[in-house]
Amino acid sequence: LIMLTPKETTKLVKTVNSLMILLVGVLLVLVGLVFYIAFKPDFSSSDDLELLAADEADADAKETVIRAMDDATDLWSAPSWSTIPNGEQGELIKYGKELIAHTAEFFGPNGSVKHLSNGLNCQNCHLEAGTKPWGNNYGSVAATYPKLRGRSGQVEGIYKRISDCFERSLNGVAPDSNSREMKAMASYILWLGKDQPKGKKVKGSGIYNLAFLDRPADPINGKEVYDAKCKVCHQENGEGVPNETNTAYTYPPLWGSLSYNKGAGLYRMSRFAGYVKANMPLGATYASPQLTDEEAWDVAAYVNTQDRPEKDLSGDWPDISKKRIDHPFGPYVDPFSEEQHKFGPFKVIDEFYKEYKKQKKNPKA
Repeated sequence: LIMLTPKETTKLVKTVNSLMILLVGVLLVLVGLVFYIAFKPDFSSSDDLELLAADEADADAKETVIRAMDDATDLWSAPSWSTIPNGEQGELIKYGKELIAHTAEFFGPNGSVKHLSNGLNCQNCHLEAGTKPWGNNYGSVAATYPKLRGRSGQVEGIYKRISDCFERSLNGVAPDSNSREMKAMASYILWLGKDQPKGKKVKGSGIYNLAFLDRPADPINGKEVYDAKCKVCHQENGEGVPNETNTAYTYPPLWGSLSYNKGAGLYRMSRFAGYVKANMPLGATYASPQLTDEEAWDVAAYVNTQDRPEKDLSGDWPDISKKRIDHPFGPYVDPFSEEQHKFGPFKVIDEFYKEYKKQKKNPKA
């Protein structure tokens, strides 16, 4: 027998314990490998592929939200209601807001002032009486009007801007420019933009500019989006939901005889897509969107292929080179079809006009 000293015995025990721990660790790794080989997931199955696709879609959605939140900083906001002046001017501003928010009560089929419109309110398109960031608001109107507009080929003031909305989005007739109502709406819009520097379009005003797709917008996909996320408010046939007194709409019609006509801004695909991306379905915002970019473009294609009132556009775009790339009616100076101008893809059209403008500036280049 080999006699060990107490110190040597302690050292031997520690060594044996270390070896045992190492051996147990190796055995656990081997057991884990055996179980992985025997039961590893088969990602070729349809269920697992769907899970992977869902993970990718979730990642894309998160990226969209992050991008939107980046765009949500330093946005225009309406001035405080407490800054409205006293006297007649203040009363005009207050009346103007009422006219924007409740247009149908004053100018609809049963309007108290005149029967000039289809029953929509201005704020059905210009959300929260034209104050919601990226909600087609009036934040930059005072700063950028009067201005030369390519659609008319003329310098337009705010009265003309309001008249266009009545004639196109409300599919009606503009109020008299000398009426108190026209002055009130103009006063309210000017007050909203009173703090903005002249000539500058502030961030968050108007409609969100959505990135172009690499493919045409698809109305078939858009119908699926509409049925899943829009129909509950705007109804099966896009007819909307009237309010309890039948004087306006709780949820406006998106097509049909009582909706906006083909001359309205929202009839352009990019305007409708950017609008719904930042605001729809109900509860969505630019910082918390509920639609992907693809869904927004596709639902725009579906809605804007439905029947709606016509509009005489023969006087629009006297210089056809100024037409917006998604204006769906020819003629054009470019070689692309009306169908591509309506549905896209728009990147190649956009590139054409960038080069076209460059050549016009420097014809010898």
